[in-house]
Formats: sequence, structure tokens, C-alpha cells
Amino acid sequence: MSDLVVIVYPTEAKAEEMRQRIIGLQKEYLIQISDAAIAVMHEGGKIKLNQLLNTTALGAASGGFWGLLIGAIFLMPVFGAAIGAASGALGGALTDYGVNDGFMKELAANLQPGNAALFVLIQKMTGDKVLEALKGTGGVVLKTSLDHSQEQRLRDALAASPAAQRQELPPASPTEPSPNPIPGA
Repeated sequence: MSDLVVIVYPTEAKAEEMRQRIIGLQKEYLIQISDAAIAVMHEGGKIKLNQLLNTTALGAASGGFWGLLIGAIFLMPVFGAAIGAASGALGGALTDYGVNDGFMKELAANLQPGNAALFVLIQKMTGDKVLEALKGTGGVVLKTSLDHSQEQRLRDALAASPAAQRQELPPASPTEPSPNPIPGA
């Protein structure tokens, strides 16, 4: 089962930075996400959604390919590609992948102008390592489907000061040789 986490940041740039950090954690196999979208409240109350996947472009590319292929069978590849791209783009625009767009706009309506909300749909994660990577990054948890203890750990990690995450090791005393972490070296 997937978990939803919504975190509000003061700017769109900060929300994008955090999305890239989470994608980096996914490349390290510490988290597996289904979707990571950003909703931004602009001046005048306009809400912009910045999706991870552009389904319209994906649909147009896929439709163009299939239209070209079918059009080639009927000796009209250009016409087939054009019709395929148009229908694929329409289908892609109507497709809602991941977090529901209506839900994101509804929650983002509560944001202050200029603020951005990062919506992350999490399939699996190694909680302690992900929280350590997010420690001290700021942001306010707006909504989660996590249980109370996990949500509180997330809030604490986001609110922690960045200096608290760096624990300096005491210098090795000059009389004692430092142990070699690699046996036989």
C-alpha cells in the first residue's frame, strides 16, 4: 500500500530541490515513489501543478509512433502520425497518473501565494535512512497517510537544525594508532 506525504515549502525552488533529493534517494534504492508532484500557489490564487511525468507529451509521442506505424500500412504515414499524435496527446491530457490532480489543487488552495507543496506518493522506503537524509531541510507537513508515530518522526526530522545532523568525531589521540577499518591492509 502506498503512503501520501504532503510538505509545504516557502518557494517552488525549495520544493523542486527536495523532489530532486528524493529522486536521488530512489536511485540509491532507499525509497520507491509512484509520483512526486509540486503544486504552487501564484499571486491571484492561480494554482500550477508541476508533474513528474508529462502525460500529454508521453501520449503524443506514443500516439505518433503508433499512428505512423498504422499509417504506413495504409500508405499514409504522415497522416497516420498526425492523427496518432493528436489522439495520443488528448488521451495523455485526460490521464491522471499518481496523486489525483483535483486533490492536489484542493489542498494547494490553502497555501499562501508563492508557497509550494510537494506531494510524494511512497510505495516503499527505508524510513531511518530517508529521514536522516531529509533532516534539517525545513518544510511543514500539511497532510500524510502515515501513522501518528511515523508522521511525528517526519516532522521532527524536517524541523531539526542542519547542525544537529553533523556529529563531529573526536580527534584520535596521538599516542593510540587509529584502528584500520579494512582487515589485512
